[in-house]
Amino acid sequence: MGLLGLAGLLAGAVVMLVPFVWMALTSFKTLVETMQVPITWLPGQFRLENYAEVLLKMDFQRYYLNTVIMTLAVDAAQLLTCATAAYAFAKMRFPGRDALFFILLSILMIPAQMTLLPRYQLMTRIGWQNTLQGLIVPMIPSAYGVFFLRQFFLALPGDLNDAARIDGCGHVRTFALIDAPLCKSALIAYGVINTLWAWNELLWPLVITNSDSMKVLSLAMAAMQGEHATKYHTLMAASVMATLPMILLFLVAQKHYVEGIVFTGIKA
Repeated sequence: MGLLGLAGLLAGAVVMLVPFVWMALTSFKTLVETMQVPITWLPGQFRLENYAEVLLKMDFQRYYLNTVIMTLAVDAAQLLTCATAAYAFAKMRFPGRDALFFILLSILMIPAQMTLLPRYQLMTRIGWQNTLQGLIVPMIPSAYGVFFLRQFFLALPGDLNDAARIDGCGHVRTFALIDAPLCKSALIAYGVINTLWAWNELLWPLVITNSDSMKVLSLAMAAMQGEHATKYHTLMAASVMATLPMILLFLVAQKHYVEGIVFTGIKA
């Protein structure tokens, strides 16, 4: 890669990092400093009071716990269901397999907003409105997850499954002991994508919950934006605390994430 390519990557990195740097610095400012024109990057004094205000004047710990529970539950359930369905579509032969997969792909063309009302009515009828299960269960099915992971299962050599079948392994043992471990990078990559989506989800929690105790972080931060005025210094403090876990997740899983994305795209 030449100097021009490196310069382009550096410019892209700067463009991506500037909003995060601005958010972090603003979280230490006073309200007056956030309104100054021309803007000032550095706060006059680094204040931790903004973080204390978010933690003490809001039930931020409850919002955080709700978000963590929702994200972990949705992620675990989606990885299990999508991986097993992807394995079935990629490695198992049964009547109507291709037709079923085509129907599954057609779901990707339906906007999520079109299914919002039926999902809400279903959750209300079974008494799951304003509950954790009502928040989590409708977010589990994912046609995109099945399609994403199926591409990787298709790339695995069929000889491995044939050898496992000769040794007496059924589909469950073949999936659990052979195919799933070989798809670790793809599973981690999809896990990161799904975690980011679930962590930032706003529309469904807004519809299905109606009490402060069931709020998630996205709802809490949306509520911090007032109609006539917004306390940007406390909003940025809350945003830093909400964003930090996702940044750490990506830093820890970035190697497997890149491998999963690359291999899923190339081997398919």
